[in-house]
Amino acid sequence: MDWLKIRIRLTAASALLAASCAPHRQPSNDIVFVSNEAGRVTLVDGATGKVEGELATGPRPRGMAFSPDSEIFYVAASTANRIEAWDVRSHRLLRTYGSGTDPERFALSPDGGTAYIANEDHSAVSFLDLHSGRIVREVRVGPEPEGVGVSPDGTLVVATSETANLAHFIDAASGKLLDSVPVGSRPRFVLFLNQGRTVWVSSEQRGTITVFDSAKRRIVRTIDLTETFDIDQPVQAIEMRATRDESRVFVAMGRSNRVAELDPVSGKVLHWWPTGERTWGIGLSPDETRLYAASGLSGTLTIIDLKGNKVVNTVKLGGRPWGAVAAPR
Repeated sequence: MDWLKIRIRLTAASALLAASCAPHRQPSNDIVFVSNEAGRVTLVDGATGKVEGELATGPRPRGMAFSPDSEIFYVAASTANRIEAWDVRSHRLLRTYGSGTDPERFALSPDGGTAYIANEDHSAVSFLDLHSGRIVREVRVGPEPEGVGVSPDGTLVVATSETANLAHFIDAASGKLLDSVPVGSRPRFVLFLNQGRTVWVSSEQRGTITVFDSAKRRIVRTIDLTETFDIDQPVQAIEMRATRDESRVFVAMGRSNRVAELDPVSGKVLHWWPTGERTWGIGLSPDETRLYAASGLSGTLTIIDLKGNKVVNTVKLGGRPWGAVAAPR
């Protein structure tokens, strides 16, 4: 009997030791919303890459944003000509808004009350009041606007015309078109930096980023990614993201099948990571420890560990992933 008790105790101790030595998967602290032009938004665990579900959006979802409190998820259902509002946690559709035709990207005002929408086939930027649900202003711009961004103080909207190769500067209060400045061919994305004092505009076909003095609407320099990358694929620049302290800036490189990190001061490439084919959209985890890259031709989401500067997961989603944004759980 004594030997039996000893064996039981040894077995229990061994099990406890094995459990303590087993690798622990860190619990996820965020969920990634991946828009897919095939007609859905896929929900992915940010830490593990596990697919947790889908939102049945209108057809061809593309641009996305969260409300300032991260409680509402907005997505442009381009073919349905609407912006959809979903509850981040319950995944319930809350409301739909008429957006004007063919919405692609959009940006929210800092107070979350207005959506500035690029209407790609209408050569316009629509100002959508999210409280009343009405479009209160329409600003005519060059053909095929795609990128749109708003300054941190909410006073300036910048939109890009991919056919006219122009960056349009718009007064947010009046809707007045202040200026239209030539940039690299097929401009795609707008990123405000330096507390809004500078604005970066990416160029798909030229593989460049045009940097503006926001107040003067004057080009201060051009970052040329082709000077760094000597590759078989075309060198492109699409979506850009920055950490909250603006110490790290990232750019999706489209058909270059890469994501690069740029020094925000010099514009030099510090790192780059391989991704799937045609990486259009990127997003940061809320704690800024991971970067997510959506690749439309390979149907994948690449997860990059920004502490170790390495790719840690490639999630197969199928369809045509377009963008990626992440919200805390």
